[in-house]
Amino acid sequence: MILLDTHAVLWLAQAPELLSDAAEDAIVSERRRDGVAIAGQSLWELAMLIARKRIKVKTSTRDFLHEVERYMTVLPVTAAIAERSVQFSGRYPKDPTDRLIGATAAVHGLKLITQDRAMRRSGEVECVW
Repeated sequence: MILLDTHAVLWLAQAPELLSDAAEDAIVSERRRDGVAIAGQSLWELAMLIARKRIKVKTSTRDFLHEVERYMTVLPVTAAIAERSVQFSGRYPKDPTDRLIGATAAVHGLKLITQDRAMRRSGEVECVW
Protein backbone atom coordinates (compact mmCIF):
# COMPACT_ATOMS: atom_id res chain seq x y z
CA MET A 1 0.00 0.00 0.00
CA ILE A 2 1.11 3.55 -0.68
CA LEU A 3 -0.12 6.86 0.81
CA LEU A 4 -0.98 9.86 -1.34
CA ASP A 5 -0.50 13.45 -0.22
CA THR A 6 -3.58 15.61 -0.79
CA HIS A 7 -2.34 17.23 -4.00
CA ALA A 8 -1.51 13.80 -5.43
CA VAL A 9 -5.13 12.72 -4.82
CA LEU A 10 -6.41 15.73 -6.71
CA TRP A 11 -3.92 15.33 -9.56
CA LEU A 12 -4.66 11.62 -9.87
CA ALA A 13 -8.36 12.45 -10.18
CA GLN A 14 -8.16 15.48 -12.44
CA ALA A 15 -4.72 16.01 -13.95
CA PRO A 16 -2.62 12.83 -13.83
CA GLU A 17 -0.07 14.40 -16.17
CA LEU A 18 1.08 16.50 -13.19
CA LEU A 19 2.28 13.38 -11.37
CA SER A 20 5.93 12.45 -11.81
CA ASP A 21 6.71 9.25 -13.68
CA ALA A 22 7.96 7.65 -10.45
CA ALA A 23 4.78 8.63 -8.60
CA GLU A 24 2.55 7.32 -11.38
CA ASP A 25 4.49 4.04 -11.57
CA ALA A 26 4.26 3.57 -7.79
CA ILE A 27 0.51 4.23 -7.79
CA VAL A 28 -0.13 1.82 -10.67
CA SER A 29 2.01 -0.86 -9.01
CA GLU A 30 0.37 -0.51 -5.60
CA ARG A 31 -3.16 -0.44 -7.04
CA ARG A 32 -2.48 -3.92 -8.39
CA ARG A 33 -1.10 -5.16 -5.07
CA ASP A 34 -2.28 -3.66 -1.78
CA GLY A 35 -4.02 -0.50 -2.96
CA VAL A 36 -3.73 3.22 -2.48
CA ALA A 37 -4.46 5.06 0.75
CA ILE A 38 -4.95 8.60 2.00
CA ALA A 39 -4.84 10.08 5.45
CA GLY A 40 -8.30 10.98 6.75
CA GLN A 41 -7.01 14.53 7.12
CA SER A 42 -6.75 14.74 3.32
CA LEU A 43 -10.54 14.47 3.01
CA TRP A 44 -10.87 17.53 5.24
CA GLU A 45 -8.16 19.38 3.32
CA LEU A 46 -9.87 18.64 -0.02
CA ALA A 47 -13.21 19.86 1.37
CA MET A 48 -11.58 23.08 2.60
CA LEU A 49 -9.85 23.72 -0.72
CA ILE A 50 -13.13 23.24 -2.58
CA ALA A 51 -15.07 25.43 -0.13
CA ARG A 52 -12.47 28.20 -0.42
CA LYS A 53 -12.58 27.88 -4.21
CA ARG A 54 -8.86 27.10 -4.38
CA ILE A 55 -9.67 24.01 -6.40
CA LYS A 56 -12.59 23.12 -8.66
CA VAL A 57 -14.21 19.74 -8.98
CA LYS A 58 -16.69 18.64 -11.62
CA THR A 59 -19.22 17.33 -9.09
CA SER A 60 -20.43 18.41 -5.68
CA THR A 61 -17.96 18.37 -2.81
CA ARG A 62 -19.84 15.45 -1.27
CA ASP A 63 -19.77 13.40 -4.47
CA PHE A 64 -16.09 14.11 -5.04
CA LEU A 65 -15.15 13.06 -1.50
CA HIS A 66 -17.29 9.91 -1.75
CA GLU A 67 -15.48 8.99 -4.98
CA VAL A 68 -12.14 9.41 -3.23
CA GLU A 69 -13.37 7.18 -0.38
CA ARG A 70 -14.59 4.59 -2.86
CA TYR A 71 -11.26 4.24 -4.68
CA MET A 72 -8.84 4.70 -1.80
CA THR A 73 -8.40 3.36 1.69
CA VAL A 74 -8.91 6.17 4.21
CA LEU A 75 -6.62 5.84 7.23
CA PRO A 76 -8.06 7.70 10.23
CA VAL A 77 -6.10 9.68 12.80
CA THR A 78 -5.25 7.40 15.70
CA ALA A 79 -3.50 8.04 19.00
CA ALA A 80 -0.25 6.74 17.50
CA ILE A 81 -0.56 9.08 14.50
CA ALA A 82 -1.40 12.07 16.69
CA GLU A 83 1.61 11.33 18.90
CA ARG A 84 3.96 10.81 15.93
CA SER A 85 2.79 14.06 14.29
CA VAL A 86 4.29 16.12 17.11
CA GLN A 87 7.60 14.24 17.15
CA PHE A 88 9.00 15.40 13.82
CA SER A 89 12.17 17.49 13.91
CA GLY A 90 12.41 21.14 12.94
CA ARG A 91 13.31 20.06 9.40
CA TYR A 92 9.79 18.75 8.83
CA PRO A 93 7.05 21.21 7.75
CA LYS A 94 5.14 22.82 10.62
CA ASP A 95 1.75 22.65 8.86
CA PRO A 96 -0.56 20.42 10.98
CA THR A 97 -2.04 18.69 7.93
CA ASP A 98 1.42 17.86 6.54
CA ARG A 99 2.38 16.51 9.94
CA LEU A 100 -0.71 14.29 10.17
CA ILE A 101 -0.20 12.99 6.63
CA GLY A 102 3.49 12.29 7.28
CA ALA A 103 2.71 10.66 10.61
CA THR A 104 0.11 8.45 8.92
CA ALA A 105 2.77 7.24 6.48
CA ALA A 106 5.31 6.72 9.25
CA VAL A 107 3.00 4.85 11.62
CA HIS A 108 1.69 2.55 8.88
CA GLY A 109 5.15 2.08 7.34
CA LEU A 110 4.01 3.43 3.97
CA LYS A 111 5.82 5.40 1.30
CA LEU A 112 4.31 8.84 0.70
CA ILE A 113 3.63 10.15 -2.80
CA THR A 114 4.32 13.87 -2.53
CA GLN A 115 5.78 16.71 -4.54
CA ASP A 116 6.37 18.67 -1.31
CA ARG A 117 10.12 19.34 -1.23
CA ALA A 118 10.25 20.13 2.48
CA MET A 119 8.63 16.81 3.36
CA ARG A 120 10.98 14.94 1.02
CA ARG A 121 14.13 16.80 2.12
CA SER A 122 13.43 16.22 5.80
CA GLY A 123 14.19 12.53 5.34
CA GLU A 124 11.72 11.71 8.10
CA VAL A 125 9.18 9.97 5.89
CA GLU A 126 10.02 7.75 2.93
CA CYS A 127 8.75 9.64 -0.11
CA VAL A 128 8.32 8.97 -3.82
CA TRP A 129 8.33 11.70 -6.43
